[in-house]
Order: sequence, then structure tokens, then C-alpha cells
Amino acid sequence: MTNGFDYSAAAELFPSRGYRGSVTVGYRRFGNAAEAVRFAIEDMPSTLLKGAMLEVNEQRFNGGEILELYQAESYPLGRPEAAL
Repeated sequence: MTNGFDYSAAAELFPSRGYRGSVTVGYRRFGNAAEAVRFAIEDMPSTLLKGAMLEVNEQRFNGGEILELYQAESYPLGRPEAAL
């Protein structure tokens, strides 16, 4: 799934709704997909990842796929020690 993924492409992140429909983190646009993936995994509340959607080059990735992109060998950004 991560083969050929363009981490440098612009990306849009749509977090899921929080508890009782409140949104604690809203829609965000990123200059590159790597930053969007990093934000989704490292900064966004984990409860919002399950229903989140990342759109890159007209392809959509769900929360589990976002995690796979973060864990991929081809992920270009560093990860905190705790995330490894």
C-alpha cells in the first residue's frame, strides 16, 4: 500500500468527530503528506484517528492506512523514540 506513495504531495486531513459529535481538531490542509501523516499520528488525539481520512492525489486513506504510512520504511520524517 505504501509503495509509490508520494509523501511530498499536498494533503488534506479530515479527522473524525469527537465524543458526542464535537470536533476537537478540524479539517487541515498540508503542503506535504508527510506532515499530514505526522500530525495525524503524533499530534491529533488518537480517538480521532479511527474515523479520520487523509486525501492525497485524489486517493483516500483511512486511519489504519495512515498508521501504515507512518510506520513505512519510506516515511521521510523522523519519529520520536516512543513511537518506534
